[in-house]
Amino acid sequence: MQLMHDAFTLLRQAVDLLPEDAVAENGVTVGDVREDIGRQEWEMVLGLLVEIGGFRPVSLDFWELLAEAARQMMLDRSCRWCQWRGWEVQHGTVRAMLSLTGAEESGRRSAFSGDGRLRPMWDIGNRTADGERELSIARLWVEFAEELGPGETAYVRLAPLSPEQWRHLKCGDVITMHEARPVAGVATVIEVSLPRN
Repeated sequence: MQLMHDAFTLLRQAVDLLPEDAVAENGVTVGDVREDIGRQEWEMVLGLLVEIGGFRPVSLDFWELLAEAARQMMLDRSCRWCQWRGWEVQHGTVRAMLSLTGAEESGRRSAFSGDGRLRPMWDIGNRTADGERELSIARLWVEFAEELGPGETAYVRLAPLSPEQWRHLKCGDVITMHEARPVAGVATVIEVSLPRN
């Protein structure tokens, strides 16, 4: 029982981080959330807080509280979503409309889970010192859908492993997703040295 009490305390603390005039896109207010807290509608409270946080800028602390509350309530996808949003607070947001190629073109035969675990490579226009195409890795979250399959289109959010390499992108830029990359050569490492300074 103590674990659940902790989750509810976290949700109350998250509400306290919001200004009283905070409103979600659907019109839900902080006052509405406080009423649901009084009725102990905990999963609903979490959902409403996520909605408010999606409509106005909120702090990393807010998302961390929600992520931990969701974890304690065993709401795995909600926990990952709140962690994702916390990451975005720290590193920025990249959103796009993604259209997957058909199975006959890409080799992917089945849908993938859209909850941020897939880490495909992306051609975002970066080049190596030799002028070769350099692919960058970013986790992918599919908005408004549990999964995405060959030939389907959806809004996605990207969490680059090296966010600074993505700073040049702007609205209207076209990037491509890759789940495989042709091998140009194979090397075997025979020594690794630490920096000397």
